[in-house]
Amino acid sequence: MPHAVASAASYAIQPSSRPVLAITCGDPAGIGPEVVLAAWAATKVHSRARLRVVADADMLAAVLADVPGLPAVDVVPVQPDDLRPSTVDAVLVIAPDRLIGPVPRGAISAAGGESAVAALEVAYALTRRGLAQAIVTGPLHKLALHMAGYTVPGHTEWLARACGLPDSAASMMLWLPPQAAHLVQAESQSAVATHGLGVVHATLHESLQHALAHLSVDGIVQAGLRLAALLTAILKRQPRIAVAALNPHGGESGLFGDEEARIIAPAVEQLTRAGLDVHGPIPADTLFMRASRGGFDGIVAQYHDQGHIPIKLLGMHRAVNITLGLPLVRTSVAHGTALDIVGTGSADPASMLAAIEVALDLVNA
Repeated sequence: MPHAVASAASYAIQPSSRPVLAITCGDPAGIGPEVVLAAWAATKVHSRARLRVVADADMLAAVLADVPGLPAVDVVPVQPDDLRPSTVDAVLVIAPDRLIGPVPRGAISAAGGESAVAALEVAYALTRRGLAQAIVTGPLHKLALHMAGYTVPGHTEWLARACGLPDSAASMMLWLPPQAAHLVQAESQSAVATHGLGVVHATLHESLQHALAHLSVDGIVQAGLRLAALLTAILKRQPRIAVAALNPHGGESGLFGDEEARIIAPAVEQLTRAGLDVHGPIPADTLFMRASRGGFDGIVAQYHDQGHIPIKLLGMHRAVNITLGLPLVRTSVAHGTALDIVGTGSADPASMLAAIEVALDLVNA
C-alpha cells in the first residue's frame, strides 16, 4: 500500500553481493526526507547496489502522505543485516537506535538536530561493522545540532571524531560530476559540464576569522594530497590542480597581504615535490573561470565560501559534498535544509541522486 509502512514479510529476501549504501535524511524538519524519497524512486543505482534509509519509518510515511509529487512507494522496515536487494517501489528503512519522537517540519528544533545525529550514529555503525560500504547524508541544520547539545559544526567533523581523528584529518570537497554531452548546450556552455570539477577546502565549517587564523602550509598540502587522490580515483589519470590565492589579485606582491608568499606558495612547492601537477597561487576571481573552461580538474580553496559559491553557481543541484581523509566513504547533498520550501513538493532531488551515484563510484574505485 503506497504512502504507508508495509510489512517486511511481504517482500521476499534475496541475498545479494551488491554494496550497501546507508542513506540518512539529515534533519527531518527540512527537505532531506523529500529528496531521499524522490531520489530512491528515480535512481538507477538499485541495479548495482543495495540502498537503505536510516530513519523513522513513520516519519517517512507521513512525508509521503503529506507532500505532493512524491512517488507512490511502500516504506518497509528491515533489519541491518537484511540482504535483500533494493527496488524503486519499496523504501527499505533501518530504524535509528534512538527514536526521538515527532520533529516539527519546517522549523528549527533540538529534536531535529538529535534525530539527524541518531540516524548518523547508526549509518556510521553499519559501515564499521561491514554492513554498509558508504554513507550518503541529507542536509542538517547547524543551529538545530547546537540546540541538541552538539558542539560539532556538521557531518564532516562528527565523522572525523567518531573515527577517533581530529577535525583537521577530514577535508570537505565539492564535486561537480561530468554532465551528459547532450545536456550541455541546454544548461551550460562551460567545459566543466563535460569533464567535472572538484574543489577541496583547506579549512572547514568555521567563521572566516577562524579559518584565516587556522590557514597553514600543512593544511593546504593535506587538502591538495586528498584532492589529488580522490580525483585520480575518479578520473583514472593524474589530475591538473590549482591552488587559489587568498587575497585580492593574489596579494599584489604583498600589498594586499602576505599569505600567498608566506603560506600558499610554500604549500604549492611541497605539492609539486610530491609529484602533483599543481599550479598557484592563482587569484580566485579568475581561477574558477579558467577551471570552468577546462583548465583544471581540481581546485584547493582556502575557505568555505571561496569554493562553495562558484561551484553552486556552476551547478548547485548537480554538486556533491564528499568527505576526504576518513577511513570510510561519505557523500552528501550540496544544499541545505531549505526550511522555506518544506512540504511544497518543489524540492529538487538532483543533488541526492548525484550523491548516491558518486558514493557507489567511490566504493567501486
